[in-house]
Amino acid sequence: MSKQNKIAAAPAVVATKLAVKVPAKAAGKEDRHFVTALARGLSVLSCFSSGEKMLGNLDIAKRCKLPKSTVSRLSYTLTKLGYLVFVEHTGKYRLGTSTLVLGSAMLARLDVRDLSRPPMQELADFSKGMVSLGSRDRLSMIFVGNARSSAALTLSLDVGSRIPIATTAMGRAYLALIPEREREDIMERVKELDEVAWPAIRAGVERALKEYNESGCVSSFGEWQTDVNAIAVPLRPGGGLPPMAINCGGPAFTLSKEFLLNEVRPKLIELVRQLEASLGMRG
Repeated sequence: MSKQNKIAAAPAVVATKLAVKVPAKAAGKEDRHFVTALARGLSVLSCFSSGEKMLGNLDIAKRCKLPKSTVSRLSYTLTKLGYLVFVEHTGKYRLGTSTLVLGSAMLARLDVRDLSRPPMQELADFSKGMVSLGSRDRLSMIFVGNARSSAALTLSLDVGSRIPIATTAMGRAYLALIPEREREDIMERVKELDEVAWPAIRAGVERALKEYNESGCVSSFGEWQTDVNAIAVPLRPGGGLPPMAINCGGPAFTLSKEFLLNEVRPKLIELVRQLEASLGMRG
């Protein structure tokens, strides 16, 4: 496997693991407003990461940690509604057009994608890396916009790709902007997911919060993947949309820590400042 493919392949595994966990608090009996059946159905759809086109009921059951009989009923229902399509010769499912309609409706509201595309491309060309716009989906950040440089080696992540919220620069930028109570709730769920790695994850997030307060930018140097460096800045898109973040990253051997902090960071901060002004979030 080439260096580029290695960098691109890892996120699909991590993202799937993060995307399908139903929050323990929400699923508890004390929350009478929580519809478990709906949550399970959405978890089934979340299993289909950008790197996997088709999954069988057994694959889905393992990822969702649900009985295969339950998954069979859910996949049957989702197929009837057009959210999944059953591929007979494989005995597996792929995403249906109904999911595309939902995604298109959401993306159509994101004026920030159109406004951010030119300056993101300019920064990507300058840095020789990849610049991405993302928003939160549970314990992941999902890419809603991308700009790549013409460099031979860069991150091979597309719109719809997911990365973990606590170890990536983009995720940490989001965590730096949201209220403390919301951040603590997310971090508690991250702890439940991997208690062994928790001390290092917590230390990384705490360091990022301090970094943001001091410089307006957060970083992740080899903490998500050992050969990937990135920095990020949170973004307030307005229009009733939740916080987002823009990052710049790539292979560590082409994007050094010093280059990202000294050369790229001022440009990324300015990019976000001007974007928020265009969106009416700054005076």
